[in-house]
Amino acid sequence: MDTITLAGSLESKLEAATIAGFSQITLWAKDLVGHPRGLASAAQAVRASKLRVNAIQVMRDYEGLSGALHGYKVDTVKEMLKVCDLVNAERLLICSSTSSHGSGDVDRIAADLKKVALLATPLGIAVGYEALSWGRHVSDFMLSWEAVRRANCKNLGVCIDSFHVIANCTLNGTDFESLTEIPGEKIAFVQLSDFLWNAVRSAEERIETARHLRVFPGEGVHSDMLARMIRMIDRAGYRGDWSFEVFNDDYLQMPVSAVAARAWASAKWVASQSARRSVPRDRRMDNRHAAIPGELRAA
Repeated sequence: MDTITLAGSLESKLEAATIAGFSQITLWAKDLVGHPRGLASAAQAVRASKLRVNAIQVMRDYEGLSGALHGYKVDTVKEMLKVCDLVNAERLLICSSTSSHGSGDVDRIAADLKKVALLATPLGIAVGYEALSWGRHVSDFMLSWEAVRRANCKNLGVCIDSFHVIANCTLNGTDFESLTEIPGEKIAFVQLSDFLWNAVRSAEERIETARHLRVFPGEGVHSDMLARMIRMIDRAGYRGDWSFEVFNDDYLQMPVSAVAARAWASAKWVASQSARRSVPRDRRMDNRHAAIPGELRAA
């Protein structure tokens, strides 16, 4: 579960995710630093929930900068890593830059990513680098993989966001078969979502859909593509976490319990698409870890 999908307080989001059956959650830094009783109280609420924090979202417009801008962003990264450490988050996610001030030189981007990975290493935190489909220089997952490959850090990997992959494919008339070229151990995180029309034809439409109109897997019109993507990633040997990054203005007007229940139904749909054909157990009936493909266990 990703808190960006749910309305209300941090505590209500944590409770809804737990009741629905989830045992892990993706948090946004603003969920924590914006808590009305402060960061320490937010961290206490997370620990009390017993939910494992699989990632903290999101560092934006970081790579390829120079001078004062670069120093400013490095300072920001350091503070976000402190937030990760406070709630025992396992990953910090970075999305590709949209800044006109950033360089598109892949070696420079790789060096900047390596700097974050090295800062995160003593804390035991992994770093995932995601290609936004409207990124200025890195908009395709293969280019994000090239930057990660050149950085060559054990705790740095690619974050695959199905929305951006499918958005690019429907726009360019391409396929995502090249996903098979990324080793499973270099995929840091997978985010799943769908949308309700066949294609997004411009950067503006991609941004609007991505930020306001995503739906859970199994609810959109790209189920066949999503199912194939899930199986490809699973067969590549990825055994990490999967999350739903679903920005949806309508869901924010629904009770959190109703949205979390939709997410749980989607988790079972996703699990049914994996090569191992397992489904997550219901945490309300069984306290064993509930997960989707990367953590599925045979009964």
